[in-house]
Amino acid sequence: MPEDDQRNDDRSSRAPHPPLERSRFGGTERRPERPRDEAPVSRSDLSKGPAELMEHREARVHWRVLLIASAVIIAFSIWAIAMPGNARDTMQDVVAWIATNLGWYYVLTVTLVIGFVLWVALSKEGKVRLGPDHSRPQYGLFTWVAMLFAAGVGIDMLFYSVTGPVVQYLDPPSGEGRTMAATQDAVVWTMFHYGIAGWSMYALLGMAMGYFAYRWGMPLSIRAALYPLLGKRVRGPLGDSISTVALVGTVFGVATSMGIGVVLLGVGFSLIFGLPQGIALQIGLVIVAVVLTIAATTSGVDKGIRWISELNLWSAAAMMLYILVTGQTAYLLNALVENIGRFLVTLPERTLQTFAYEPDGAEWMGGWTLFFWAFWLAWGPFVGVFLARISRGRTLREFVIAAITAPVLCDFIMVSLFGNSALYEVIVNGNEAFAQLAVDSPEQGWYALLDMFPGAMFLIGLATLSGLLFYLTSANSGAMVMSNFSSSIPEPSQDGPKWLRIYWALLTALLTIAMLLAGGVTTMEYATLIFALPVTIIAYLVMFSFSKVLRMERAERQGEVLRRRSVASSGGSVPERSWRQRLERMRAFPSQRQVAQFLDRTVRPALADVAAEFRAQGYEVETDRMANTTTGIDEPYLRVSMDEFRDFHYQVALVEAPVPMFGGRMSRETDVYWRLEVFTQTGSGGYDLMGLTKQQIIDDVLDRYEAHLAFLAATEESDVASVLTPRMPHATGTLPALPKGADDVQDLDDPGKPRD
Repeated sequence: MPEDDQRNDDRSSRAPHPPLERSRFGGTERRPERPRDEAPVSRSDLSKGPAELMEHREARVHWRVLLIASAVIIAFSIWAIAMPGNARDTMQDVVAWIATNLGWYYVLTVTLVIGFVLWVALSKEGKVRLGPDHSRPQYGLFTWVAMLFAAGVGIDMLFYSVTGPVVQYLDPPSGEGRTMAATQDAVVWTMFHYGIAGWSMYALLGMAMGYFAYRWGMPLSIRAALYPLLGKRVRGPLGDSISTVALVGTVFGVATSMGIGVVLLGVGFSLIFGLPQGIALQIGLVIVAVVLTIAATTSGVDKGIRWISELNLWSAAAMMLYILVTGQTAYLLNALVENIGRFLVTLPERTLQTFAYEPDGAEWMGGWTLFFWAFWLAWGPFVGVFLARISRGRTLREFVIAAITAPVLCDFIMVSLFGNSALYEVIVNGNEAFAQLAVDSPEQGWYALLDMFPGAMFLIGLATLSGLLFYLTSANSGAMVMSNFSSSIPEPSQDGPKWLRIYWALLTALLTIAMLLAGGVTTMEYATLIFALPVTIIAYLVMFSFSKVLRMERAERQGEVLRRRSVASSGGSVPERSWRQRLERMRAFPSQRQVAQFLDRTVRPALADVAAEFRAQGYEVETDRMANTTTGIDEPYLRVSMDEFRDFHYQVALVEAPVPMFGGRMSRETDVYWRLEVFTQTGSGGYDLMGLTKQQIIDDVLDRYEAHLAFLAATEESDVASVLTPRMPHATGTLPALPKGADDVQDLDDPGKPRD
């Protein structure tokens, strides 16, 4: 149905009508409207978000966010370039303090994020879609998973896939090195660092931003995800501060990945083209990569990033297959299975592990686990936006489960194959020189491992191409999201201006070069750990905000349950048809003309009668015809004003559907037919009105209206006031009743008591 969700968003953001005095159980008092700057206190307030968040209907640059973030990044870059030794030593001292005093905080934060996203996925609210209920995914499963994998995984994973296992084998965080226990845990530690934790952070921010953007029509931003907590204040200095923190963290995260990438790719280009290694080659690669990034970024998601993502997945798969076939195949497969099993068994223990009882535990945590947790926190806002951007129509459950399984499994395969190949060379072949090289110079160790396989130059070329695609994908999506964070974009499918994306690509390159000059990879690790600290606050705010929103979704579902308890026996979520109507429906596949005639002859008169009766009883009702630009047929629409509560919406829309291959009739004249589906604020009810009588349609409107009252009743029964489901005094009773003449139903607060 074209533009259905946009229409619902537009209608939900209209200013409320003047209040009418009405009651549910005889009361007439009204809850006062919220002050201008307070957080939303009802779903009706939340529906005003699109209007309150967007000062302009066109995309605008957030100059305050842009200038402050740019000043921070430029100042840091100048400091690192002008005084590299001072910058490196200062950051080292800060990181040592964080590792000693705040290591527990990082560990606890990531643990809570993992638990939260799993709770969302496994709860009943996991069926909620990132968009209206009738929305469906934009991309196919393979393309979607490829984009998930390529956007969330950087070239840094290749960098650490060899040095990580070797270091943990030689010098594990606890116990002696070169033992069986160290061998079993060596690869698993790297899998842990590239496992569920990082993707849980991506999933948290991605599903929160996607939910508010596609289900409520708000901008695709961190601000929108915090609107339930902060209200209009997210549009002022407080919102700018949050966007600035997210933006600066994103730039440092992407710059770190780019810096690690050029260090690794510099070795590859040196081996392939005979270029001298060093900082000059690395800076040259940064410049070349920025040019390629600008060219790919300006082509948009559907062209540049989508094409690179799929090519990235195929090249990585080819590289893994080559290593598996030409290497120690049986050993690698056995080790992969054991690594995954050990990861799953020890995951809870590792997640909460701080090594408080180890003498050098804080130092190890700062160099490994805390760095990776900070890395994922810094990447979280930017990858979250990108994942939300490509996941419209997915359910929360589908989004979370896919994010923490499919890309993670790809990570595990890559880390296990590289890591176990390196361990085989060290343990079985006794190659101590290679082990020392992997520890002292990870980029050299990675290519040294590739050089040991048959057809080494082919594999080195393939690996360099794969690494370059990893790098370009991260840089592309990073520049796009940075421009979005520094802009106000009302339409979630749009991106920031191209010049701004080019600007951020250049500024990120400057920061990358500065950190390379200030000490390379080590300095990048320090900067990431420091600048990710404020992002943890955003993670907590988003979890709190999103949990409140899910209470709203739960209240609506409970409203449907209450309605099914309270409606008359003829009621239900789908209008009940006679057996003759059911039989006719099985063989009827109406054309657009037939549906239009039914609208005029049956549906419109039924809605007109209902609207007239509502008005006669004092309700404020709006009826309208919504233009469908695709069919050219106006669709009837009815709205009952509910004052400070969420208004009741009922729209009948034309929906094209494919004719089943096997149906009641033996032949088909066309491949499609038309349905008349009922749409509310959250999308299609999923049933067809075609063939019903006028009275049945009237009954359906009243059933839907009663479901709406039940939803409000479920909200009212909340014992604890919150930003979304506030406590509303039962004694005053402000909810409207059904119009007189409706079927007798039971009282919503007491299903066993008839309504007065």
